[in-house]
Amino acid sequence: MGKANRSHQSPKSHPAGEIPEVIRERPASSSPKQKFPWALMSAVVAGLALILLAMMVVWRPQPTPVVTPTPTPSNEPSTEPVDNVLGHLPYNEAPAADLIAISSDGRLRLRKAAAEQFLAMQRAARSAGVTLTPISAFRTVQEQDQLFFAIKQQRNQETRQRAEVSAPPGYSEHHTGYAVDIGDGQAPATNLQISFENTQAFKWLENNAAKYSFELSFTADNPQGISYEPWHWRFVGDRQSLELFYRARNLPQ
Repeated sequence: MGKANRSHQSPKSHPAGEIPEVIRERPASSSPKQKFPWALMSAVVAGLALILLAMMVVWRPQPTPVVTPTPTPSNEPSTEPVDNVLGHLPYNEAPAADLIAISSDGRLRLRKAAAEQFLAMQRAARSAGVTLTPISAFRTVQEQDQLFFAIKQQRNQETRQRAEVSAPPGYSEHHTGYAVDIGDGQAPATNLQISFENTQAFKWLENNAAKYSFELSFTADNPQGISYEPWHWRFVGDRQSLELFYRARNLPQ
C-alpha cells in the first residue's frame, strides 16, 4: 500500500534529459507573439517628411531690409568738381522752337524768356539815351567749331590761349540761348573789346542789367580763368538758366 502511494507522487526534480515531453513542448509564453507594424510606421515617417519638406519650400527666411538713411538737405553749394574743358562748362544747344529774334533781321535769337527781357532792357536804355546793340546771341555747336578752330589756326594760337577768349565747341554759353554779346551803338569801335567797359552802354548795364535778370558772365579774375569780357552777358531769370550757369561756382581752382 505504501509503495502504491509513492508511485503516484509528482517527482520534485528530474535528471537532465528526462524532462517530460509535455513540459518540453509547452511554449515559453501562453500569449501569441505580435508582429511590429513596420509598413504603417514607414508610411507615417514618409508623410511627416513630405509635410516638413513642403513647409520648408513655403517658408523661406526673408532678408533683413536695408534702410538707407535720407540725406539731410543742405543749402551749401556742391563741392564736387564739374567736368570742364580748359575752364569751360559743357552746354547743350537750345531747341530751335524755344528761340525768338532779338534783331530786326531775325538773325540773332535768344530763348523766349531771355529775349523778352533783353528787348525790355534795350527799350529802357534807349529811353535813357543809350543804344544797346546785340552783336551775337545763340550759336550752334557747328558755328562755335568754326569760331574756335578756324580763328585759332588763323591767329596761330595755342589751344589754351584760344580757350581764354573763345569756348571750344559744345562749351559755349551761347549754345544755351541765354547769352548775348552787347555793344554800344554809339561806339561800335569798342565792340568785343575791353574798352567797351568805358562806354555809356556798359555803365548803364552795370547799374540796370540786374533788373532784367542779366549779369556779366566773365568778370575780371573769374574762377573759370576766362579772359575778362565786359560785353558778354547772360540771362539768369528762370530756374533752368540759373542752374546751368551757377555750376561755374564749383569749378576746381
